[in-house]
Amino acid sequence: MRLLTIITLIIALAAAGCKAKQHTTTTATADTHTAPVPPRPATYRPTAHAIVYKTKGDYTQYVPVTLTDDGTSIASYPDPSDVYYQGKIATPTLLADGYLLDNRGLTPHSAFIRITYEDYAKLKEVPSVKELNKLVIDRAPFTEMYDLGERNQYPDLTGGLNTIIKGGRLTEYRKLL
Repeated sequence: MRLLTIITLIIALAAAGCKAKQHTTTTATADTHTAPVPPRPATYRPTAHAIVYKTKGDYTQYVPVTLTDDGTSIASYPDPSDVYYQGKIATPTLLADGYLLDNRGLTPHSAFIRITYEDYAKLKEVPSVKELNKLVIDRAPFTEMYDLGERNQYPDLTGGLNTIIKGGRLTEYRKLL
C-alpha cells in the first residue's frame, strides 16, 4: 500500500511538472530567422508539442476553442486567464512561409471565435457554450497542421522551426491535417 502511495505521488508530481512547462513560447513575432535543428537532448522533461499550422484566413488575434469530433458544438474553451503565457497574450508565433506556431493548445478540432485575445482576456465571465457556438468563425479553419515534436528539443524554437519549414522538411513530421 505504501509503495502504491509513493508511485501515485511520483506520477502526480511528474504530471504537475509537465503542466507547468506546457506553454513555453513567446508571443507572435515576424522574425523568420533560422537555426540548426538539434537532436533530442540526452536529458529532458516532456513539454507541449510544437504545433505548426496554416489557416484559410487570418485568425491570429482570435481565441481558439475546441469543437466536438463532429464539429457541431464546442467541447472546451479557455478561461479568460488561460489566454496568457508569461504575462503576455498567447497569440501564435509567426513563422516562415505563412506558417504559425500555436501557443494556446490547438488540435485539428479547434476553431476560432469572433472575440480577440485582448477582449477575451478582459471578460469577467465566459459566455455560455450556446453563445460561444454562435461566435465560431469557421468550423474547419485549417489548411495544414503538423506536430514537430516536443518544444524543448529546440534550443531556438522559432529558428529551428523556420529551418524545417524553409528546408521543405515539414512532411518528415507527423501531419495532423
